[in-house]
Amino acid sequence: MALSNDPEKDNFHAPDPTANTSWNRNSTEEELEKDGHTTASSPIHTSHSNTSHDTTNSDPLSPLEHALTPDLETDAEHVARPALTYTKSGASLATTGSRIPSFEVDFGADDLDDPKNWPMWYKGLTIGAVSYSTWTVVLYSTSYTTSMPGMMKDFNVSSEPVATLGVTMYLVGLAVGSLILAPLSEIYGRRPVYIGSLCCFSLMVLPCALAKSLPEVLIFRFLGALAGSAMIANAPGTVNDIVDEQYRALAFSIWSIGPMNGPVTGPLIGGFAAEYLGWRWTNWLVLIFSSVGWIMCSLVKETYAPALLQRKASKIRKETGDDRWWSRYDQRLSILQILKVNLSRPFILAFTEPILWFWNAYISLIYGILYLCFVAYPLIYTGLRHWSLGIAGLAFTGIGVGTMIAIVTEPIARRVVNSHKKDPETGRVPPEASISIVCLAAFLCPIGQLWFSWTSVPITIHWIWPILAGIPFGAGNALVFIYASNYLAGSYGIYAASALAGNSVFRSFIGGTLPLAGPAMYAKLTPQWAGTLLGLVQVACIPIPFVFYKWGEKIRAKSPLIKHMRADQQRREEKAAAALRRQKRKDEERGEKTVVVKEKPGGDPEKEAMRRIVTSEKE
Repeated sequence: MALSNDPEKDNFHAPDPTANTSWNRNSTEEELEKDGHTTASSPIHTSHSNTSHDTTNSDPLSPLEHALTPDLETDAEHVARPALTYTKSGASLATTGSRIPSFEVDFGADDLDDPKNWPMWYKGLTIGAVSYSTWTVVLYSTSYTTSMPGMMKDFNVSSEPVATLGVTMYLVGLAVGSLILAPLSEIYGRRPVYIGSLCCFSLMVLPCALAKSLPEVLIFRFLGALAGSAMIANAPGTVNDIVDEQYRALAFSIWSIGPMNGPVTGPLIGGFAAEYLGWRWTNWLVLIFSSVGWIMCSLVKETYAPALLQRKASKIRKETGDDRWWSRYDQRLSILQILKVNLSRPFILAFTEPILWFWNAYISLIYGILYLCFVAYPLIYTGLRHWSLGIAGLAFTGIGVGTMIAIVTEPIARRVVNSHKKDPETGRVPPEASISIVCLAAFLCPIGQLWFSWTSVPITIHWIWPILAGIPFGAGNALVFIYASNYLAGSYGIYAASALAGNSVFRSFIGGTLPLAGPAMYAKLTPQWAGTLLGLVQVACIPIPFVFYKWGEKIRAKSPLIKHMRADQQRREEKAAAALRRQKRKDEERGEKTVVVKEKPGGDPEKEAMRRIVTSEKE
């Protein structure tokens, strides 16, 4: 256990109120306006940002974590929370208006309580546990499609679109739950959320396995998705909690293997289960899988630094009887305050930002056509080619291979992205660099779709050709998701989480509703022309990434929100510079020296202008 009276130092020293204290903190606009510089008694807040700003190069996979983050507040909003602070009153300390920096609790350099200092093997087990558990939740979204024939027969349901509502309700539940339940990790930490969400998810699978009617299945699938969404939203955050910057891309690649292949493995596993054990076993297997995931996540230690530091400070106060000990995360928001942000800001941005109009529509369309495959494949392989349910599930291996190719070639895509000219002000490539990969993916998606459409039938065409069509289709879908998310994250800066949360809701809604039209569309237009229609729609969308790649900087410059962010950033930089000048004058008057250390290029430009290290040296 390390107690630090300096966030940048690792050795604990007994508090000395007469000693000069070295400190490093992020100045906020409110603090600068208050007295022209950051005071030693001001509360510190270090945001555990989900996208890295500490590297000159772009991390294309970081939005996989950022897109699902439960924390939609900006750094300034975090700091503006009411501070839990202490002042001396007689022999004791009471909670009032200032904190004593000497009594801050922080991690030390080799502190094993810090998840980033855990052994590599334990980090690997942790990533494996959350990846597996997330895979289970995602798998359940599509394994349902293989249970539909048997379920329709048992429940006397003749309408396939009605039965397909099970997919719709599940995806809508994931979208809604990600906004409502995911923020719980900010209050309770990640481990309690994992344990609670997986427990509830498993319990909601049980009524589906024992259901006597379709409405029961639909209701409990929706409730199960609400619970499971918390797992999906927080698992990427765990990866960010435990991995250093240099290993982040690799860690996210490994983690993403589970959730990104969940939709593909669902029909594969569910198909054999439904064929040999009955449709109810598609639920029993998920119950077994999720129970194993629940056990694994129950054994994993907490990774969320704010929760760990809160508990550490509380433990020290209890052990020492000294209420002066505090952590920078002691202040908390209520669940209602968090929901107010989470349920409003994503939709405000989605409906007021023209950039998001196009990208939400494009990504949602790609996502919806992907989920249409889970309707189209059974129609073609079981209905026309007369494959068994289990063997028909193998047809999705092409999409799975394509997804894996997109993941393992991430280092190559990273080089392409980082080969673009860097912005001289930030030292980083512009957000449009990520769109270069989307431009390639924009062709892969319709190529795979049209290839599949014209080789799936007639059945005289060898079965390998439509399966191979899934490779470019799967790769294109994965690349669109990863790198379009990266573009939005880079464009909206402090509001990236809100922009991506809104995108997640819209794509889940379209992905859930578009398959409802699948059976009627394929029956009326035939598989060739229904697939051709979808492919042509994707072709019509190809100009979107190219337009943003060429003119994206000009488009961003016209965005009202982005213009406001830039103006606000410039205003803060000017205030920070003025505050620093005032600080220098005060230090000179006291006979002290101010040393300013500028952050390396590629850092967050908003923080770079404000962050400084002030070292007091007596002359």
